Amino acid sequence: MEEAKKLLPIGIENFKKIRSENFYYVDKTGLIRELLENRSEVNLFTRPRRFGKSLNMNMLKDFFEYGCDPELFEGLEIVREKELCEKYMGKFPVISVTLKDVEFNSYETARSALCSAVGGEALHFQFLADSDMLSVREKEQYQNLVKVGKPGQPGFDMTDDVVTDSLRILSELLYKHYGRQAILLIDEYDVPLDKAQRYGYYDQMVSLICRMFSRVLKGNNHLFLAVLTGCLRVSRESIFTGLNNLRVFSIENVQFSTCFGFTDSEVKEMLDYYGFPDRYETIREWYNGYLFGNTGIYCPWDVINYIALLRSEPDVEPRSFWINTSGNEIVRSFLGKATQTTKLELERLVAGESVDKVVNRELTYRDLYGNIDNLWSVLYATGYLTVSEKPRGDVFRLKIPNLEIRQIYVKQIMDWFREETGKDPSPLDSFCAALAAGNAQAVEEGFNAYLSRTISIRDTSARNGMKENFYHGVLLGLLSHREDWAVYSNRESGDGFSDILVESGDGKLGIVIEVKYPDGGDLEKGCRQALEQIDKMGYEEKLRQDDYETVLKYGIACNRKKCKAAVSSVDSV
Repeated sequence: MEEAKKLLPIGIENFKKIRSENFYYVDKTGLIRELLENRSEVNLFTRPRRFGKSLNMNMLKDFFEYGCDPELFEGLEIVREKELCEKYMGKFPVISVTLKDVEFNSYETARSALCSAVGGEALHFQFLADSDMLSVREKEQYQNLVKVGKPGQPGFDMTDDVVTDSLRILSELLYKHYGRQAILLIDEYDVPLDKAQRYGYYDQMVSLICRMFSRVLKGNNHLFLAVLTGCLRVSRESIFTGLNNLRVFSIENVQFSTCFGFTDSEVKEMLDYYGFPDRYETIREWYNGYLFGNTGIYCPWDVINYIALLRSEPDVEPRSFWINTSGNEIVRSFLGKATQTTKLELERLVAGESVDKVVNRELTYRDLYGNIDNLWSVLYATGYLTVSEKPRGDVFRLKIPNLEIRQIYVKQIMDWFREETGKDPSPLDSFCAALAAGNAQAVEEGFNAYLSRTISIRDTSARNGMKENFYHGVLLGLLSHREDWAVYSNRESGDGFSDILVESGDGKLGIVIEVKYPDGGDLEKGCRQALEQIDKMGYEEKLRQDDYETVLKYGIACNRKKCKAAVSSVDSV
């Protein structure tokens, strides 16, 4: 009988749970060795979301913290470093705080969430309240960290002085109790700043975070080391003012490049383990493409989720998982500020080409959306773009990493396009009227006018089927303007699935549309092929069965910002 496979850790960021409950674990404990052998007092790791930052932080906590269970690390890379393990494993008090939930639409609620994050961690050290190593005053300081709010005011009740000094106080109290410096872990350090900028309380939050970080990280003799993670490298002038002991390890750095995300060999090993080695090329095309240092990296969230799908549906096609883990406001903001030049550059990116851009390695959140140049930097830092080669100074050759991220751009372009076209309904009325009248020339002119305003799929690496889907989507967006029409995409009819099927509300008019992106750009040939396919497959059959008086069959061929439309003879049913 075949041995049961390990479980897949979808969304699990708890290292102990993964190691003790038979989940598959991709060994990242080499991070511990690199961190200790190249130790800085304060270490900041910036990576896009869903690349294993939180799991790594939890792994560090389980390794360093007093009471460490050595069995959790059996068989992993770090146990081969016997001297390091003897000296550091289970030898420290560890303060571990995540700020990922400090994301509210007002300063008051965000500040309260920050107090709860720190106060909740302080509660893990309740023995400090009775420690013989602390003075009465120091015990009072501890009580101030875990003081709960008044009835009706959930959370922890801290004054500004207490909250800004909270992590420093906690590290000092732990040092006094154990006689050993503490390790501080702060996960998702930049989430509060991102939300503060979006909701208009940035200055207040920057001031609070800056004072908190400065007091705990600057000249704190009670810390052995601190590790912070986030998506963006925020300017020193923003929250790291005067912090000279900070080392930043971004996606550019060769050091630690394999510690976040999956490498090619790790993905192959995982696919072999679960019995899907034949899906390697598919996974590489969809979820690989990031360059961290000199190493090609896959998004682990996508790989794990897709393998989980394959285990239940072996023939399932890849899906976009990353897009559903948060909003994609960055791409939308990028589109909203795009100049004509930027739109042409975006066309090149969506088509699989690269663009050369100056990337600002340090930003403040206030600057992020200020101009289009900063947005290029943000798209790179957050994983919506990657580099195709090592940067030359501040000039980066940027590209879209893979097919999944390309779909995010296409979706956001579609949504943006619908918003833009909806601002002036008159051209939409004319376009739909021409379509209903069988006026192919007017349909062609109207569609061309819209294509000139949006971002096309250029004739490079994108497959024709993907290009057709793009124009298919644009047409669906235009047709959705007619609220009295039922518009169907890929609906079964005849011997196949028609691209677009339209039924008028009065039951008199039906429209079949087939979209082509012809090889070589021969639009007339594309229209002929589309109409021939409609007739061959009987796509109009559904409309005939429903007794529509008139059925119009359109073949629409597209190439970049050009289209041609042809309509077959009007059929009376």
